[in-house]
Amino acid sequence: MARISLTPPRTLLFRAVEWYAKRTYGMGLDPVRAAGHNGRVLRTTLRFELAVGRWNALDPTLKALAVMASAAEIGCSWCMDFGYWESTRHGVDPRKLRDLPVWRDSDAYTARERDVLEYSEAMTATPPAVEDDLAERLRKELGEAAFVELTAMVALENMRSRTNAALGLTSQGFKDRCELRHR
Repeated sequence: MARISLTPPRTLLFRAVEWYAKRTYGMGLDPVRAAGHNGRVLRTTLRFELAVGRWNALDPTLKALAVMASAAEIGCSWCMDFGYWESTRHGVDPRKLRDLPVWRDSDAYTARERDVLEYSEAMTATPPAVEDDLAERLRKELGEAAFVELTAMVALENMRSRTNAALGLTSQGFKDRCELRHR
């Protein structure tokens, strides 16, 4: 159960964002509803997320795996639910997403994807436990721009997941809509 009301003041900004979310995702988003209690937080988050959406140095599948691995490590069910839906909608193999909890034993991943998953988990640990050889291998494999983007995406997902988990936000049923398509 959410630790904050999901019915914030219906400001003009909140109503516009709620309309956009319903149009784009089919429903309002609980993290937006939570942030709606503080207009400055909502505005800043929206501007930042719009800017992040334009980052393109990192392969989209690697980005999705990094984000999902971080969310899984933190245990944010809202992020896992929405991330699965968003990633499959953009063409990420659903098996790669379903196998995240057992990625070390799954044959669904390439060596590069395994490195990204390991890096995401190591970066999400408290304190971060990134080893120099893994970081260097990824920097060489991806290039410096994509490596910086990977690092920023994992850091961003840490913020999203920790915020959502702390506010008690849980699944909204996005993944269930995906599963209907893949059966």
